[in-house]
Amino acid sequence: MKRAVYPGSFDPITYGHIDIIKRAAEIFDCVEVSVLNNIGKTPLFSIDERVSIIKEVTKDIPNVTVGSFDGLLVDYCMKNNARTIIRGLRMITDFEYELPLAQTNRKLCENVDTVFLATSLEYAYLSSSTVKEAASFGGDISKFVPPFIADMIYKKYGTGSEERINEQ
Repeated sequence: MKRAVYPGSFDPITYGHIDIIKRAAEIFDCVEVSVLNNIGKTPLFSIDERVSIIKEVTKDIPNVTVGSFDGLLVDYCMKNNARTIIRGLRMITDFEYELPLAQTNRKLCENVDTVFLATSLEYAYLSSSTVKEAASFGGDISKFVPPFIADMIYKKYGTGSEERINEQ
């Protein structure tokens, strides 16, 4: 069975992430979407909230599981019998950031490879940071995340824009 891990902060998960998950699920027998507990960031959503949100958006994809981890990604992969890391690339700067990480991971554990999936053009501009910034000012994020996630984000920021999503 070919298992892959798609790691990330997913704070919040966006339509771009969901696109990568669906495409990876067509390639691998099992894809684990795993939320990184990144102590260097202050997330909008807790680990448990992010895991719960991802479980909801992937509930109809039978070969996707959701978890979380801290520590070295390659250790997590080996513990979960996954030999592949999935990473999405939006632009060349993502590649410049991701390639050294992939090479380092390969050096740390030569049994784990990284597969890059180019983001679909319709989501190439999209990032979790952009979603949070727009939402913090009450901007319409309905094209970036599913409605229930948009509602949760607006509530976190107290922007009152959840009504805009509910009207659509």
